[in-house]
Amino acid sequence: MKNERLGQVTLDKVFHTIFLISACIAILAVLSITIFIFSKGIQPFLKGNAEGNYSIIKFLTGTYWKPSNNIYGIGYMIVASIFATIGALIIGVPISLLTAIFIAELAPKKIASVVRTIIELLASIPSVLYGVFGYAVIVKFVRSISPYNIGDSMLSVILILSIMILPTVVSISESAIRAVPSAYKEAAYGLGATKTEVIFKTILPAGKSGILAAVVLGVGRAIGETMAVILVAGNPEGNIPRTIFDQVRLITNNIVLEQGYASGLHEEMLFATGIVLFIFIIIVNLTLNKIQKGIGETK
Repeated sequence: MKNERLGQVTLDKVFHTIFLISACIAILAVLSITIFIFSKGIQPFLKGNAEGNYSIIKFLTGTYWKPSNNIYGIGYMIVASIFATIGALIIGVPISLLTAIFIAELAPKKIASVVRTIIELLASIPSVLYGVFGYAVIVKFVRSISPYNIGDSMLSVILILSIMILPTVVSISESAIRAVPSAYKEAAYGLGATKTEVIFKTILPAGKSGILAAVVLGVGRAIGETMAVILVAGNPEGNIPRTIFDQVRLITNNIVLEQGYASGLHEEMLFATGIVLFIFIIIVNLTLNKIQKGIGETK
């Protein structure tokens, strides 16, 4: 008995060590990436830089990106990234939420299974195929309604991102809706509530924390998407978009388009762009997590 107990304790220690090592590897990976990006990205703004320091204000607020002329401004990219993400959420989140409600509460089991399978298949499609679809279908549609006769635009980006965030938001929202205790629904029905009232006044408020978590992940997908967006954005060298029909260049696009051949100051500026994207994502996630925590505390 003692030997079995000792062996169990030893096994627990072994697994504890394995788990600890795995956690440390994950932390080191994040720290290594962060240190590398920041060490490269801050070089253009240091006074001791061999190629001369570049104004960080000019970098963040500039409306033109022309490496051949040593002009590096990502202000218009930041604006485009923010509006594209907001637009994708405005279109994608309501559709995703209504789809999740349909699957979890309204659809017969067979239909719900079919719809769920289709949504899961959307998650398995490579990003570049979304881009090809966007270029072949969405861009043509936008061109047909655009006053500028241009299909590569902010609207095309918003539409393709709206489709791409569907699987994430639908899946997690459905789980949050199904996690609502049946007693809540029974109590609402007992008070004379209709099916619609139960869904919108009982189930959604009770599952709002999980639904917001789905939105957080959807935001992360929209901000970080690159390959699909490159094919439908237009990627101009400057100008802040003023309408949804204007061509745009997102922060992620800028890095992917030029990293392969950049060198010197140009390469360092791309790493600086990566720092901005890194900070942008952290701020968005911290903000949404704070909201989610506040919602959880008020339940």
